[in-house]
Amino acid sequence: MNNDKANEKQINIELDDATAEGIYSNLAIINHSASEFVVDFVNIMPGRPKAKVKSRIVLTPQHAKRLMKALGENIQRFEKAHGKIKEFEHPTIPMNFGPTGEA
Repeated sequence: MNNDKANEKQINIELDDATAEGIYSNLAIINHSASEFVVDFVNIMPGRPKAKVKSRIVLTPQHAKRLMKALGENIQRFEKAHGKIKEFEHPTIPMNFGPTGEA
C-alpha cells in the first residue's frame, strides 16, 4: 500500500530536445497585476539597439513566491559549494523598455 501512495505523488515530467537546449537570457523584466506575475526573459547584445523577448513565463502570485524561495535556496547552495556570486554594477535600462505592468 505504501508503494501505491508513493506512485500517486510522483509527476512524470517530459523534456523534449528543443526545450532541453534552453534559451540564453541576460535580462529578466518582471511585471505583475493583481492576479499574475509575468517574467520576460531577454537577450540584450552590446551595441544592438533592439532586443527581443526570448521567453515569457506567466505565474500566479503563489507560484512566483515559491519560485523566489526556490531560487534563493539554490543560490545559497551554489555559493556554499562554489563561493559567493560576484555582483556587478547594474546596467541602466531605459524606463520605456519592455511591456507595461498591466494585464
